[in-house]
Amino acid sequence: MLVPFESLPGSSRVWIYQANRSFTEEEVQEISKKLDGFIEKWTAHGADLKASYEIKYKRFITIALDQQLNAASGCSIDASVNFIQQLEKEYDVDLLDKMNVSYKQGEFIAYKSLSDFRKMAKEKAVSPKTIVFNNLVNNKAEYLSDWEVPASESWHKRFMKR
Repeated sequence: MLVPFESLPGSSRVWIYQANRSFTEEEVQEISKKLDGFIEKWTAHGADLKASYEIKYKRFITIALDQQLNAASGCSIDASVNFIQQLEKEYDVDLLDKMNVSYKQGEFIAYKSLSDFRKMAKEKAVSPKTIVFNNLVNNKAEYLSDWEVPASESWHKRFMKR
């Protein structure tokens, strides 16, 4: 059951998928319609799941699930991953590669491999103040407070030399 993202409690589980490129405005509209359809029918062992999504910066798809109503099962998580894999094929985009880092460069979102980001940190091309996207947050409350943070406040800090 699709609900407004804002209506989900802070304890809602989140999954964040970062794209290796920006979506066009048209793609965002198409993907939103597909997400509406997927979430409306998304279930766990036949039980409705109270869920929503956001597409941020034309680059991140965040799916949120209120587990107080019904928790995600292995099958429902598999269904969501299969849905994301379909989007990857349809739009020729990487959404599941966790070995990449997204960060802000001025108004733009940069996307680098972990090894390139590590090199950039060593060369001081990115700093502890660089705004990074911590896609490892677990719930909506963390997503709202700890997803878009300075590298010094995220797991990315391990690459920063003092």
